[in-house]
Amino acid sequence: MTSPSTAASEIKETVKRFILSSINIDQLDDDDDLFDSGIVNSLFAVQLMTFIEKTFAIQVRMDDLDIENFKSLNATAAFVIRKNT
Repeated sequence: MTSPSTAASEIKETVKRFILSSINIDQLDDDDDLFDSGIVNSLFAVQLMTFIEKTFAIQVRMDDLDIENFKSLNATAAFVIRKNT
């Protein structure tokens, strides 16, 4: 069984690889604000939601579309873990 910290690390790594392969930036830390920093714009946010839904087999509902759920790798990992429990 995967521990919560291992699961969070794996989720963050998966999302980080997706973002780094899609956007031309050199580094992305777990707490970097993806929206305030300009890393993620509204169009890419839709792509990110689709990636998260498909990759982690979850459904992102309208009431989940809170920037706090996706503003950083840490926030996204916590959201995915909440949706899977």
